[in-house]
Amino acid sequence: MCSAFVFDFTAIESARLLVLTNFLFLFLNTTRILRGGSFIDRVESATLCKMSRKGTLSKQQSTPSLGREMPRQFTKISLHEVDERVRLLAEKVYASALKEEDTKNTLSMFTVPEDCPIGLHQAKEWELRKEIEEQKSEESVKRKQSFKLMRSQSISLQIPVAPEWAMSVISPLLTPSSPTEALPINIPEFQRVTISGDYCAGITVEDYEQAAKTLLTALFIREKYSRLAYHRFPRTTAKFLRSANNEKWSEEEEVLPDICPAPSEGEDPYSMEDLPQNLNYSLRMKDGIIHVYDNEDALKQDQPRSLPYPDLETFAIDMSHVLAMIADGPTKTYCHRRLNFLMSKFHLHEMLNEMAELKELKSVPHRDFYNVRKVDTHIHAAACMNQKHLLKFIKDTYKTEADRVVLEKGGKKFTLKQVFESLKMDPYDLTVDSLDVHAGRQTFHRFDKFNSKYNPVGASELREIYIKSDNHINGEYFARLIKEVAQDLEESKYQHAEPRLSIYGRAPEEWDNLSKWFIKQKLHSPNMRWIIQVPRIYDIFRSKKIFANFAKMLENIFLPLFQATINPQKHKETYVFLKHVTGFDSVDDESKHSDHIFTYKSPKPEEWTMEENPPYTYYLFHMYANIMVLNNLRKERGLNTFQFRPHCGEAGSITHLVSAFLTADNISHGLNLKKEALMEEYAIAAQLWKLSTCDVCEIARNSVLQSGLSHQEKKHFLGENYLQDGPEGNDIRKTNVAQIRMAYRHETLCNELSFLVDAVKSESVAEKAT
Repeated sequence: MCSAFVFDFTAIESARLLVLTNFLFLFLNTTRILRGGSFIDRVESATLCKMSRKGTLSKQQSTPSLGREMPRQFTKISLHEVDERVRLLAEKVYASALKEEDTKNTLSMFTVPEDCPIGLHQAKEWELRKEIEEQKSEESVKRKQSFKLMRSQSISLQIPVAPEWAMSVISPLLTPSSPTEALPINIPEFQRVTISGDYCAGITVEDYEQAAKTLLTALFIREKYSRLAYHRFPRTTAKFLRSANNEKWSEEEEVLPDICPAPSEGEDPYSMEDLPQNLNYSLRMKDGIIHVYDNEDALKQDQPRSLPYPDLETFAIDMSHVLAMIADGPTKTYCHRRLNFLMSKFHLHEMLNEMAELKELKSVPHRDFYNVRKVDTHIHAAACMNQKHLLKFIKDTYKTEADRVVLEKGGKKFTLKQVFESLKMDPYDLTVDSLDVHAGRQTFHRFDKFNSKYNPVGASELREIYIKSDNHINGEYFARLIKEVAQDLEESKYQHAEPRLSIYGRAPEEWDNLSKWFIKQKLHSPNMRWIIQVPRIYDIFRSKKIFANFAKMLENIFLPLFQATINPQKHKETYVFLKHVTGFDSVDDESKHSDHIFTYKSPKPEEWTMEENPPYTYYLFHMYANIMVLNNLRKERGLNTFQFRPHCGEAGSITHLVSAFLTADNISHGLNLKKEALMEEYAIAAQLWKLSTCDVCEIARNSVLQSGLSHQEKKHFLGENYLQDGPEGNDIRKTNVAQIRMAYRHETLCNELSFLVDAVKSESVAEKAT
């Protein structure tokens, strides 16, 4: 299903999606508030900093150099560097989230409705007393004045066409040396909502500065992990983060994934000629991460190549910083109030500018919602067809190939006719309802029922025959179904999909088998990109004695990729197949409870020999770590890199979202997967959530941005300047998204980021003045 809107509205329904996580993700997207919720569409952001015990903002030791020659190293952090307060707050959140203890004191009072008016009254009384005490403090007054000055300067630069009355208020506060920049000429005219007056009203300056530093810390952490893995993060956020450290952002330091463009017309997408030569590197798994060595001697001396090898302890410490924010009172209060304001602000924007946006769209020739590019960013290959399509295919194959041997079970071979006879059914009598492959509302938060929908008529035999790639007929029926779906996409021209194929980690031969199937069945389509999903089912394999520890599962998943990267001549099929793969997904039931709490003391994968499944965070870290090393190795060879786009947020602990915030390029998923056409899903969403034409076109544009389409394709589909921010990066002739909407998004984002940066700078200015 098109997760560009599914994830957002699923998250809104879930009380587990804490206010803080919403607010953090707010900075990570090009789209923000959509119809009363934070529209989480592209998980991107920005470098690492650290709050010392004194509360000042400074670069953390593990921050990579942000110059043009950025060293590709993952610098470790020792546990003794962590603030004790941060550690205790993080443990508090873990205890409430994983042990399901009473969360009243840990989670925000705004996360769920507060039933007790006395509690609310007491909280307001306490905040009022703090504000009154602050007004009596000369130091607080100076800091507030410093902040007002900076806010006034920021607003003057953010509002390109500020009305005269607003400028009359701002002008007296501006200093003669205030920086000014040339304004873009394509800024649209529309009615803007601005707030004047005391920017710290309702919150003390101290709490505000603490919240700002805490949120900036999270953004810096996110940037570090994004850059090292060649994941994306937005320019706007990066520019503000540089400003927080009194630095200037340059385009040369931008890091983007490398994705192979679609083969040109006449080019063979399966060609195995002119493959790169063997590098003769040596490989070894150490602490669950593949390490690369120049040769056997370097391996014996334990001298790996200069690549970023993530460290479990450092990751746990970075994660503790973000977890501590969830239990930090000032941060929760600030986030709650800003999110409420932003929801209201968007409603006002719609009321004031909806007709102007519609008028802008009507003036665009040729383009409407039906002929703008859109990508289904969350779809399993086994569910890429709709239920009517699958039913018709089953009936057609039975009609023409009933006597074909399609299944081998218990040493006995069965024809298609014999399979249906053993199931005591006639394909002629099958209907969409009896096929029962539609994931409706009864599957919500029921992963067991959701998985059963992949068994047509509830029969695992039909799943084996029709939607498996490694069966008796070598996945022929499955490939034919996918190619029919691809043909429909190509005929529609404007629709693309990113189907998921599974690698389980049972054996290293899985990659070779999947690659050969892809090439033999000729599954390439210009309208499809492929993502590999890895189910989190170590416990099942371990109980069957398939391997001895978790490290072996990781080795089966990632070692063949390193081997194909180093020696394409020996692993031709895998090397060619990886050109068509754009990322990795981690899938399974998130609501499964794990008794193990992830910490820096967690056993290394080689030591994880118990039958219990590792927790979600443990999976994510080790997948991210291997993808990071692999991406850096492939970048050295000039090969395409991979994105990490896990399922996250369906259910389970809040720590899942924190883990993905650090490790994921973006989250592309929705719980209610339906086997229906992409266009139909947009139509349903538009009716259900009362979306306008501009809304659905904006969703479509964002689906292209977050997808695994190449840079060249995105330039063609969205416009030459799609990497630019705001209206400058939007070609309305291609996207049908109003420039007014793009300007609103960009200005709102800049305003929120400037709140954080100005708070940090105003504190330093006030300190210098005293």
